[in-house]
Amino acid sequence: MAKTEILFHKDELKSTGIEIISLEGLEFKDKVPHRDDHFMLIIQIKGNFVLEIDFREVILSGSSLCYIAPGQVHQYREQENNEGWIVFLETALVAKAYLEVLNTSLNSHQFSEISPDDLIFNFIPVFKSMLTMQAETFSDSIITSLTDSLLGIFVQNLMQSRKAKNLIGGQKYKTVIEFKHLVQQHYKKLKQVKEYSEILNITPLYLNEIVKEITGFSASHWIHEEIILEAQRLLYYTDLDIKQIAYQLGYDDHAYFSRFFKKNTGNTASQFRIKKTLIVQ
Repeated sequence: MAKTEILFHKDELKSTGIEIISLEGLEFKDKVPHRDDHFMLIIQIKGNFVLEIDFREVILSGSSLCYIAPGQVHQYREQENNEGWIVFLETALVAKAYLEVLNTSLNSHQFSEISPDDLIFNFIPVFKSMLTMQAETFSDSIITSLTDSLLGIFVQNLMQSRKAKNLIGGQKYKTVIEFKHLVQQHYKKLKQVKEYSEILNITPLYLNEIVKEITGFSASHWIHEEIILEAQRLLYYTDLDIKQIAYQLGYDDHAYFSRFFKKNTGNTASQFRIKKTLIVQ
């Protein structure tokens, strides 16, 4: 049977909106590539864990953190003598400040090595044991407070790793976050920096300037990145032909889309589909 859609899992979490499982007991032999409607935080104490996130192979070795955002296509591949946890977390439980950091790091800095003595390794077992108690034992506010604490530790590690603490906050940062959110929502229709700058009521030049200051890349880079990423997902995980994919992404001229794809990736869409391998180190 032809694959025309990527499997999407939703409404899987318990009423608390958060679940924690051990990496040691993870079963993934028959797991197919899929998207989730919630966040996943991977917290590894030791060992090796190989997974695929948006057709890229990610290798976690030793004490590491990694997250997968809602909508990202992922699949577990291999694990070797690893210990740790995966936290499944509804987006509604993620405080706005933490959500901004996670969205800013998306597709550029989603995993990092951390110290084996990091506080998060002591926090998780306590949190997990509390979640396994009777639901009526703790109020929603306590669960929310503990979730905030966990995310605070997790995000702090990401920020330290990418050395971006001085960029968090301020009007520029908020504008860049809003821009990236708009791109995620409208990249199939809006493909020019000018179109986004008009929505944000700033000039294209200024939008490019602040996006590059905060992220290291131009505004057009992030628009192209979103288009190319979804194109690669569809090429990798479905059997849709190039013309169908181009149409889904808002291109009436599939030849133009093909030129755009090659210019931004170095490969034609057909070559990428055959190759199907991207390694992230």
